Amino acid sequence: MQSISCRTFDFVIRAFVVRRQDIVKTSRFYSTGVRFSATMTAVNSSSAIIRRVDNVIKSAEDKRSYRGLELSNQMKVMLVSDPTTDKSAASMDVNVGYLSDPDHIPGLAHFCEHMLFLGTEKYPKENDYSKFLSEHGGCSNAATYPDHTTYYFDIVPDHLKNVLDRFAQFFLHPRFTESATERELNAVNSEHDKNISSDMWRLDQLDKHTSDPKHPYYKFGTGNKQTLDTIPKQEGYNVRDELLKFHETWYSSNIMALAVLGKESLDELEEMIVSLFSEVQNKNVTAPSWPEHPFGEEQKRICAYVVPIKDVRNLNIMFPTPDLHEYYKSSPCSYISHLVGHEGAGSLLSALKAKGWSSSLVGGNRSAPRGFGFFGISMDLTEEGMNHIDDIITLVFQCFNMLRKMGPQKWIYEEHRDICNMHFRFKDKESPSQYISTVVQSIHDYPLEEVLSGPYILSEYRPDIVEQLLEDFNPDNMRLAVIAKKYAGQTDQIEPWYGTEFKVEKISENKLANWKNAGFCDELKLPERNEFIPTNFDILPLDKDITQHPSIIQDTALFRVWFKQDDEFLLPKTNITFDFVSPLAYLDPMNCNLTHMFVQLFRDSLNEYAYAAEIAGMRWELTNTKYGLILGVGGYSSKQHVLLDKIMDKLTNFKIDPKRFEILKENYVRTLKNFAAEQPYQHAVYYLAVLLTEHSWTKQELLEATEQLTLERLEGFIPLMLSKMHIESLVHGNANKEKALELMNIVESRLTSTFSMQPLLPRQLLLNRELKLDNGCNYLYEVENNVHRSSCVELYYQCGVQCKESNMLLELFTQIIHEPCFDILRTKEQLGYIVFSGIRRSNGVQGLRVIVQSDKHPRHVDQRVEEFLRKMYEYVVAMSDEEFTRHKDALAARRLEKPKRLGGLTSQFWAEITSQQYHFDRANIEVGYLHTINKEDIVNFYKDLLADQAQSRHKLAVHVLSTANGGATFTKLDNNKQDGGDEDEMVAAQVISDVTVFKSCHGMYPLAQPYINIIRKGNRCKL
Repeated sequence: MQSISCRTFDFVIRAFVVRRQDIVKTSRFYSTGVRFSATMTAVNSSSAIIRRVDNVIKSAEDKRSYRGLELSNQMKVMLVSDPTTDKSAASMDVNVGYLSDPDHIPGLAHFCEHMLFLGTEKYPKENDYSKFLSEHGGCSNAATYPDHTTYYFDIVPDHLKNVLDRFAQFFLHPRFTESATERELNAVNSEHDKNISSDMWRLDQLDKHTSDPKHPYYKFGTGNKQTLDTIPKQEGYNVRDELLKFHETWYSSNIMALAVLGKESLDELEEMIVSLFSEVQNKNVTAPSWPEHPFGEEQKRICAYVVPIKDVRNLNIMFPTPDLHEYYKSSPCSYISHLVGHEGAGSLLSALKAKGWSSSLVGGNRSAPRGFGFFGISMDLTEEGMNHIDDIITLVFQCFNMLRKMGPQKWIYEEHRDICNMHFRFKDKESPSQYISTVVQSIHDYPLEEVLSGPYILSEYRPDIVEQLLEDFNPDNMRLAVIAKKYAGQTDQIEPWYGTEFKVEKISENKLANWKNAGFCDELKLPERNEFIPTNFDILPLDKDITQHPSIIQDTALFRVWFKQDDEFLLPKTNITFDFVSPLAYLDPMNCNLTHMFVQLFRDSLNEYAYAAEIAGMRWELTNTKYGLILGVGGYSSKQHVLLDKIMDKLTNFKIDPKRFEILKENYVRTLKNFAAEQPYQHAVYYLAVLLTEHSWTKQELLEATEQLTLERLEGFIPLMLSKMHIESLVHGNANKEKALELMNIVESRLTSTFSMQPLLPRQLLLNRELKLDNGCNYLYEVENNVHRSSCVELYYQCGVQCKESNMLLELFTQIIHEPCFDILRTKEQLGYIVFSGIRRSNGVQGLRVIVQSDKHPRHVDQRVEEFLRKMYEYVVAMSDEEFTRHKDALAARRLEKPKRLGGLTSQFWAEITSQQYHFDRANIEVGYLHTINKEDIVNFYKDLLADQAQSRHKLAVHVLSTANGGATFTKLDNNKQDGGDEDEMVAAQVISDVTVFKSCHGMYPLAQPYINIIRKGNRCKL
């Protein structure tokens, strides 16, 4: 999956999967406001609809109503009625992407996607759409793929019709003004610059670059200033004219799909959609498809040797396939993917790990544009693995030989089918925008009746196609890529758009012959039947004394158990979380490294056993934190106790494999070093945390401590840490008190029977505190980055300890400035592609932060942000009472939006527990206070904490300056001044030259106190 470029950030890392690859994505996290036009032309609903589909197949647990439509202009629509929703959403998918760019203007489809946000004939203001969304609790997003382009938004339900009117204009009458076109070119260029040093983007484009040059797959999809401005002008093309032509040609209703979710009835949604979208013109175009594969005979049997930016080592094996979507009811590639990518005993990965050649592997069908496909196997390589690349490939073909010999097994297909059925039946709800943007893409791929079920339900067994695919996965159809730093200086080519150094060699006939005769490996076997597949989906009866929020059901010197029985989602799933608190975990850099290595080795050792549980819908993870370890087990509840018992058995009797220790230590060292190649905004966020957190070991300190990281030290450390802990736990979901205590007993009995457990003192359970900046301060911390062309600025204005009043004042202020920040700094001033404003909260302290990643000098950007904040004072003062109320309502709607799945609510509960604040009804209490805030309160908040000369202003700026070729070095500062920068104002900033000295000169804020009356952890108590 390609990296997604976002215009806003929540700084929460999430794992997710998208159905198609190669995304060029635009993210806008805000909204707009104008009333729906009362003069809209009426359209006869019956004449505007060719077909209605009311028998959409849905999950038995899905309470929403669905209707499929085909409008008279051949646009396909899926309506979703959910009277309980607290957000409405809509998405349009146009079945054309960047593979349809004209040859003379690469990136035009992506540029068109950007431009549609910047004004239409009916709503000409560039920020009208975004402003309306922002004032009504919404956000929007867009993504350009190789063969389609997706737009979507969400909004508070009462304003769905208003924003749909604006949204429809994207596809009716966009403006593409000259001024916006000129400015937005810079945004696209900045987006590309951000990706230039990303190995993911570089390898993806190299894959295209080594395809057939005559095939559209060869194209460069993002675009930059060269392709969208310089070269077109040289060749006599007007890019605005080309945008209009592209939109006029391809934005046709017959290749569009629309999905809308609202609280209205299906009939009301239908009337709304017909009136707004039936006028979209049908140009009778055919959605492009490319049945000829971009990897022909010339592009097969080759090996590319690639130099990455980060110190990574990978082997990629790829086989071209036909487009297999027509077989979605049997999903033959998924059958093979399941077996090749399996991680249990007898698997390809298990064999590779046993030989010390690899630690991770991903195998399966890779998404591709319409008409062709890819099957890929990617793995990391150890240092030893680099010496055995040919042997690894032999092992891969031995795996294929085993699968051919065994033949397709119906029981494996049936097991996979049953798991898919189970996941469909008990599918978690998603956020409306995420859900609807997934549904809309399925409209193109499945009959309207099967839009929801098509990606899940298998009903045909096609062993013949499986056998044919296995025959095609042979050395003659193979492409290889080996990625490693060792090839630096050995390459002879440079990919033109990203500058990737590589060389390509034809694979010798001798090697091909050896792989064709690879034979068999006795270690490779089919997986056993999955014993973790749930068999009991019963929902336990509710306890008589069920509580609204988590409550303590066991409290001892060693353990505390929080419990909340689910009475909302009513799915057969439970989330169990354990916080193993140990003062040893982060005592010094060495202990931090030891804790990390323990976690990595443990996860590595348990993976072979637990993989079957993950396939069956159970999840587990062990992570290290500053306070110790967090163990989480989630998913279907019927067999969780089996998995938890195995985890604890392994944890308390853990034996380190010396070979795996050396391999994972080397991986860890490379990871620490590779931080230097992360994005500049990630560096800014990291250094700000280092400056403000009471205890924080730097990457460099951790790296230096790895020199003393030994197997013997780790063996001595593990029992020491596990014998001196406090355990805080939460059981939330399909469990009663009895079940929760049984689960806790598994953990307690394993630990106490193995170790002589010692309770911690209350002082050993105190959380880190946050550094308190001086009144009126203006600090600056500067660092360099020699990898990326872009620099970055993060400005942080500390606002004090979290409490109900300050939380709401800060949140409302950030709500008000969020859209103007993007509109002024990103759209109008074009400071950079990444522009973010929001709240930083850490250790109970909060503040406003603004992040801009830019090709301009950080000092210039710093001053533009300061000037923006000055304007925001005038903006708030001049704001009407009606607009101010809209912002309050938007914030209230966002804060009161309920989690859509069990895991989201678990995370809210767990955050309150680990922060030791226990404010489980925080949203309702704080929104109650929000309604009492008036505009004068916000003006005073600004005067007290953000105004230039405010006595209580606390500013800390982090500047990440690019010293890479083409970066914003100091030589650019004079040019920036002409754009309104003023370096003199930076003279007042106090530069931080020594982090330790800086921190030693400041006190710390007190910790936020618990919201409820609770005995502090570590004191003995019994219920």
